[in-house]
Amino acid sequence: MIELQINQLVKSFEVGHNVLDGLTFQIDQGERVGLLGRNGAGKTTLFRVLTGELEPDEGQAIVGQGRRMGLISQIPVYPAGYTVEDVLRSAFQRLESLAREMAELESRMEAGEADPVLLRRYGALGERFEVFGGYDTDVAVNKIANGLSISPDMRRQLFDSLSGGEKTRVNLGRLILEDTDILLLDEPTNHLDLHATEWLEEYIRGFRGTVIAISHDRYFLDRVVTRVIEIENGKAEFYSGNYSFYVVEKEHRYQERLKQYQKEQAKIEQLEKAAEQLRLWAFMGMDKTYRRAINIERRMERMRTTARPTKARKMDARFSAAEFHGDEVLGIRNLAKAYGDKRLFDGISLKIEGGERIALIGDNGTGKSTLIKMIVGELYPDDGRIRLGPQTRTAYLPQIIQFDHPDWNLVENLMAAKRGLSAQSARNRLAAYDFRGEDVFKPVSVLSGGEQSRLRLCMLMDDEVNFLILDEPTNHLDIASREWIEEAVEAYDGALLFVSHDRYFINRFATRIWELENETITDYPMGFTQYRQLKAQEEKPEPPKPVKEKAERPVRGNRAQQNAKRQLTVCEREIAKAEERISALEMDMEAAACDYEKLTELTEERSAAQAELDELYLRWERLSEEAGEA
Repeated sequence: MIELQINQLVKSFEVGHNVLDGLTFQIDQGERVGLLGRNGAGKTTLFRVLTGELEPDEGQAIVGQGRRMGLISQIPVYPAGYTVEDVLRSAFQRLESLAREMAELESRMEAGEADPVLLRRYGALGERFEVFGGYDTDVAVNKIANGLSISPDMRRQLFDSLSGGEKTRVNLGRLILEDTDILLLDEPTNHLDLHATEWLEEYIRGFRGTVIAISHDRYFLDRVVTRVIEIENGKAEFYSGNYSFYVVEKEHRYQERLKQYQKEQAKIEQLEKAAEQLRLWAFMGMDKTYRRAINIERRMERMRTTARPTKARKMDARFSAAEFHGDEVLGIRNLAKAYGDKRLFDGISLKIEGGERIALIGDNGTGKSTLIKMIVGELYPDDGRIRLGPQTRTAYLPQIIQFDHPDWNLVENLMAAKRGLSAQSARNRLAAYDFRGEDVFKPVSVLSGGEQSRLRLCMLMDDEVNFLILDEPTNHLDIASREWIEEAVEAYDGALLFVSHDRYFINRFATRIWELENETITDYPMGFTQYRQLKAQEEKPEPPKPVKEKAERPVRGNRAQQNAKRQLTVCEREIAKAEERISALEMDMEAAACDYEKLTELTEERSAAQAELDELYLRWERLSEEAGEA
């Protein structure tokens, strides 16, 4: 069944440039689609057309009849005084309407009305109320709030007092509680911590409706989507797989198109030589060859329709690393920090040595950015001390980018940051960061979040540093920009401390994990994959200890029953081994999330292991019945 159909959609915001230029595709019910494209490609514009916020210039967007659509990027305006709890429960307006009508009918029945039509109507309303979960709203709200890390204290707060990220999280919870048929998610993981992101992934994988997600989170895309639609030059390109499949297939298609183009160019060159020779012979008196030359040239014109395939231009810049002599880059001793009654951490002592790459992770609100700001000197600890090594030279990319002169253009800001830099040199450096043409004369204040991050990095990368501190470096960046900053970090050989919820970035760079939780930092001297495996083992419930009973004379059954008991013990051991095997495969699948071929192989192994486990469960049930007759 077709859920969504886009036909020849055209939308422009300036004359001569169509953001969407004849966009055409369809999405079937139950699909999980990732919508990809560079920043400015038109992804959010498409969502605004789908929700009716924008009217297309041409074409149409058709949503299935009676289908309910919800968009997470739009945060509605709620009445003054609305708490977070009120916002979450506003998802049940349909149920509240049913409850009001049921209460009205109950009053009429209590007053003595016994009309059969009224009784049937009340019965129908009661069934709908139960089907829509009217008796389980408290359970649903608690489940969603816990999954998205919306604490009881936060639920009592006024919605207007929340930060932008917190509002997004609450609105996502409200949207899920509404039980819409089509979920439109615009960068849903940008303001979620690891715990909430993983919860959202599990929710989407079990969601029965249709999901269309704009996301630059490659881990999220690999785990959630089963199809990719890429918007490029206003049109759609289709890929039947997750993000890892898309990367491999996109490169394959580029190489095939390049080969075809090169083959055509070689043929054109051959025909050009033939036409030139024929014209030369015609000039020498062989008149018949002139017409043949004309025919060849016409044939060449028909062949020139294929354009050379292109790749997006990569930014070319690297961090300038300063030499480091010594052992200690940073020392932290007995550090403590609190805001009023809320204590973030206490008694923290840690050390960073040269060349280490450390990921600082933890739930939102635990104090990660606060610790970073204390290290760079923007905040002061309540107790303890932070000491940088004598030869440590630091560069810091904050989560919220600010400039001293937001009304100045890019060239002026760069020249102010780098004394003695000429205007032309500034433009050359900006070009390396994909700021070209008239863009360099825009005021910094009109840049998007991703563009501001790129500009700040442009300023940082010219300094020679040996300790790089990044606070959410990939937020607001499209995938091409994320890959560029990853290449720059890969080439940098100094010490690195970063806060990130981008699991792909953490998995690629972290050689050590600092987990901030329960007012302390636990140091894990290992990569992200090993850390996840260790945490999974810690969270696994311990098997119950056997209860010793008084020795009694065993009651022996017949031989078949005794044999079934022995086989049952063996079967339970095999089940335990199969479960451990599946758990190990799932860990390997997470580690190989960005390797499509390996992920496909592991998925097949996991399916086979699950089938084997299902058979063992059936066997266990049969043996239990046989053994239980004793």
